[in-house]
Amino acid sequence: MPSGAQGTRLVQGLVYAALSTAIVSSLGMLLVPTVAEELDVSVNTAQWMLTVNLLVGAIATPVMGRLSDGPDKRRLLLASLGIILLGSVIAALATTFPVFLLGRALQGLSYGIVPVTISLARRYVQPAKVQPSISSLSVTVSTGIGIGYPLTGIIAGLFQFQIAFWFAALFVLSAILVVLRTVPAGPDERAPRLPFDFGGAALLGLGLGALLLAVSEGPNWGWGSVTTVGTFIGAALVLAGWVLTELRVGHPLVNLRVLRTGDVLLANGTAVGLGAAMYIALSISSLVAQAPVATGYGIALPVFWAGFVMFPLSVGSFTANRVVRRLAGRIRLTTLLPLGTALMAASGTMLWLAHSALWEILLGMLVFGLGMGASYAAMPALIERSVATSELGSSVSFNQVLRTVGSSFGTAVSAAIFATHLEPDLRPSSAGITTAFGLGAALCTAVFLVLLAHRFIHRPGSRASGR
Repeated sequence: MPSGAQGTRLVQGLVYAALSTAIVSSLGMLLVPTVAEELDVSVNTAQWMLTVNLLVGAIATPVMGRLSDGPDKRRLLLASLGIILLGSVIAALATTFPVFLLGRALQGLSYGIVPVTISLARRYVQPAKVQPSISSLSVTVSTGIGIGYPLTGIIAGLFQFQIAFWFAALFVLSAILVVLRTVPAGPDERAPRLPFDFGGAALLGLGLGALLLAVSEGPNWGWGSVTTVGTFIGAALVLAGWVLTELRVGHPLVNLRVLRTGDVLLANGTAVGLGAAMYIALSISSLVAQAPVATGYGIALPVFWAGFVMFPLSVGSFTANRVVRRLAGRIRLTTLLPLGTALMAASGTMLWLAHSALWEILLGMLVFGLGMGASYAAMPALIERSVATSELGSSVSFNQVLRTVGSSFGTAVSAAIFATHLEPDLRPSSAGITTAFGLGAALCTAVFLVLLAHRFIHRPGSRASGR
């Protein structure tokens, strides 16, 4: 177990490594129009730079989570960062869209970085500092997005989009060097050496891939088309087969019995709803920031400044994390989670009712960041206190997968709303923007009400609480 100073350096190193997820994520929405123009493809085709990254991330995350429960945590983190580095270089050098997509696919491993860092923190950080460390790591992505988007906007506004990918490559390279210096070398001798569930990994990867593909491409294929419906049915059948397999094997990829624990179930259900709401708020706010004033809702910011719209999200998330760390011993996690979702619901409602001025978007992002920071700090901590160390990586990674699935549903539903609210210039109408914001507010509010009901039912002294 590292000393106090070494433990602090370790957590700082893990946070820095986890920031690679945020940096890679920021290379998405803002750059779609630029990539379409530079690589001579349609905007709809360019959207695949988001879809393929999401698909690979959904498949890789549970696999990396289970592997992080084993002895080779450090090697796994370094190998993953190395693959993300390779993907960044390929994307930066690509002169054709298929090669560019290959780079974006390799970058998809970034989604699994946070569960691996959390598993390392639980193993090597002093017990008294484990929960604050996990909270910091879990909000790193939301905090980093508020920094990554402005950087991406500045780079894309001043240089070619490839420079943004070179920046990501340099950042990931620096993360590799930091991990080499801060994370204890050698295998984790305490970790069990269990057989890997290849069958479960294949079924979950295939099922999630089919599900996210149908959700992402449904607006293009048509929701009622044979392709979309068939893909959804295929995904459901494969995932059902995966559940049956996981309940029967001795060492499953994801221990589904652990996921039925009250706190874990609460965190996972919240992950889906907030994942969808988060993507709606971020993507629509980015769209509003860059849309022309003539649309009736646009602020007409150039891409150089549009990324700064997300900066208050980073400030709010970071602030919430610092507050959570100070209150960790005084407030229950089951109280912190509904409090965070209440702030997100308030922000979603603000954006729904008022989003035509820059200050309204900035204020909405700040409050949303405060709520997201509190909620995302509570979710993995709830899981951490409910599962054994040997199951932490896979349990947290599955929570991350559910956030990704929720984000994908947010993407699809927003696209469906815009498809029915298009102006002649093919931009979303003001009614479409308002409806999408309203959906995000409704999702946050629904999650908050469910958590509030759970808190009331299971309050100390109630029959349901068992006390």
